Amino acid sequence: MTQPDPSLSPLATVSARIAPANGLDILSRQEVARLRDASSGGLHKLLRSCALAVLTQGLVTDDPRAATELYADFEIEVLQQDRGVGLELTHAPAHAFVDGKMIRGINELLFAVVRDIVYVATQVEGGAFELTTSEGITHAVFDILRNARVLRPGVDPSLVVCWGGHSISRYEYDYTKYVGYQLGLRYLDICTGCGPGAMKGPMKGATIAHAKQRRKKNQYIGITEPGIIAAESPNPIVNNLIIMPDIEKRLEAFVRTGHAIIVFPGGVGTAEEILYLLGILLHPENANIPYPLIFTGPSESAAYFEQIDRFLRLALGDDVARHYQIIVDDPTRVAREVVKGIERVRQFRLDNRDAFFFNWAINIDEALQHPFKPTHEAMAALNLHRDQPQHEFAADLRRAFSGIVAGNVKIEGMRAIEQHGPFLIRGDDQIMQALDDLLASFVAQQRMKLPGGSTYVPCYRVIRD
Repeated sequence: MTQPDPSLSPLATVSARIAPANGLDILSRQEVARLRDASSGGLHKLLRSCALAVLTQGLVTDDPRAATELYADFEIEVLQQDRGVGLELTHAPAHAFVDGKMIRGINELLFAVVRDIVYVATQVEGGAFELTTSEGITHAVFDILRNARVLRPGVDPSLVVCWGGHSISRYEYDYTKYVGYQLGLRYLDICTGCGPGAMKGPMKGATIAHAKQRRKKNQYIGITEPGIIAAESPNPIVNNLIIMPDIEKRLEAFVRTGHAIIVFPGGVGTAEEILYLLGILLHPENANIPYPLIFTGPSESAAYFEQIDRFLRLALGDDVARHYQIIVDDPTRVAREVVKGIERVRQFRLDNRDAFFFNWAINIDEALQHPFKPTHEAMAALNLHRDQPQHEFAADLRRAFSGIVAGNVKIEGMRAIEQHGPFLIRGDDQIMQALDDLLASFVAQQRMKLPGGSTYVPCYRVIRD
């Protein structure tokens, strides 16, 4: 009788020494020491958690602690060798290997983790940039992306950022693939948050279309950050993984590198992304900068976008709708509108001598760039009233959603909720009622957590003034 392959067991492990498939710059002895150091000043804990997220591709869970608990004996050690960097893995998930060799795509993403952790620690956190100014933060974002070699000079605009939830229905997931397919047929590249659901579907569809068009130099960029990657492991199609140091730099990276943005159905993380971008587009200094933004989903999701549209109009005024299109159940039209929008972007960049690969011209208010730490005190102190400029109100609404994301899927946020109870979100009576209704609909539609898990317990409580 044929015996099952032990490597197919979800908890089977192997130990191996691996070298980078694509090569990796050598590290200094000090950098290697920090990657090995498990103390508060070391990087080992961060390296281990991010590496395990890459190695557990396909583990379907919302809890960033799940992989760590399943593979409690996993260990990783960085080796400085004569020919470059190597990794010593102990008790690593076996499904990351085939016949004793690590799958090449996982290998590439694993060494991308090492690359970004080292660069952020030595350059960004090491004082190479002036992170107290808007210009300094933007240059840090640029340098992280440049170091990851995802900025391509001399190439026409083609990068479409796709946002949407990891917890979506099957018909919504299939729709994201259809849209990705239409984008791929038009020679467009895809950038997402790198996880499952709406972050995977467009890449999967585009992969088939690119193969049909015989397009070989394709970008499937996944941009994440340490607090998210453990809950949303990179999907296997990602061929350029970038780990930004925090959510604000991650969001800025999307906006600076993308030439158009498509939003699929999602939950609080998607709402946070929408409000972040609208906080930028509503700023008076960005009034004339073209930035295609399309909300789309299958016919079954029409009510979702109607509710999002109502909330945005109520909170930010009806004129906010001029910054986005809503297209329901029409992947071909979505792709055509994206192509037309990107052509406007291309002409604007030419006219203003701005780079195709990085949007220097768009103004991102400094308040949107500094990391927001969603403590109970910070959440309660948010100014959620309409007696302020539109872009500033959008920024504070975005912080409210950011806090809920943290309470749902980030380790520190989950621990804070467990210790101190739900975040209190207080603001304008009418806005808070609409916010409460919106969040309740996310819960009812299972957009807060992956279906099939434990019953969702809200990490927030909305209070109306």
